[in-house]
Amino acid sequence: MRNKFAKLALIVAASAVGTTTAFAHQDYSETQIDHWLSHVSESGGQPTAKQLAPFGYSSSALASRELQIDAASKVLNVTRFETVRLNAGGKSVTWTFDTVGTSPFSLSNVVAGADGVTVYVSESPDRLGG
Repeated sequence: MRNKFAKLALIVAASAVGTTTAFAHQDYSETQIDHWLSHVSESGGQPTAKQLAPFGYSSSALASRELQIDAASKVLNVTRFETVRLNAGGKSVTWTFDTVGTSPFSLSNVVAGADGVTVYVSESPDRLGG
């Protein structure tokens, strides 16, 4: 009788642990974790300049692509959290589009001399459910 009770208690305990860990697991990509850690490590209770920048920020990260912005340029399509090297008016900047949402905005908010170019930000594939 004692042996049966011990087996039953072990089965109940094992199933309870399995159930709670299944609910606790959330799948995070490496990019999401890195992004979150960069924001958390920089904040000492107050929002950082990067966290407050609605269009992203200048970055020393490796750019995924390099784009030439000239007088014929009207549209720039980027992905949220993408880092791009922008060349405009003889100046260059590496920019991470860590934007607040995905609303279009003028590239002149990022690069002087880029008037008339609208930036369209699509959501990062890492952030889309699936």
